[in-house]
Amino acid sequence: MKFYTNIPKNLLPYYNLELEKYRQQLALGNLQAAWNQLERAHILGQKYPFAHTFVHWHMLLFGFKIKSRKEIIGQIPRLIFGGIKSFVGKIPVGNPGGANVPPLKPFPIADDLKDVFAKANITTT
Repeated sequence: MKFYTNIPKNLLPYYNLELEKYRQQLALGNLQAAWNQLERAHILGQKYPFAHTFVHWHMLLFGFKIKSRKEIIGQIPRLIFGGIKSFVGKIPVGNPGGANVPPLKPFPIADDLKDVFAKANITTT
């Protein structure tokens, strides 16, 4: 069994860029665009416990910001178990991480994010 820990250095800049775009959109009040960036960061970081948990933390804070009880309640178990599942390599590939989707359901990965994984030499399976 392979254990995952930190996000690889060749993927980290792409992950950080998505988080920076999230912060920019949030600061501009573009809530839907901000959320979309968090989902993209989630997909990039979900294999790695710290990156995965960090995005869920921001999703929880976003839930508070928009006063979404569903998102707040949905993020709590994801915060608790998401990092553990990442550590042991049991993640639903492509899952965007929000409470509006089943937490264990895999999703197709957008072509541009597939390109990011390819550039970073990361397999998505």
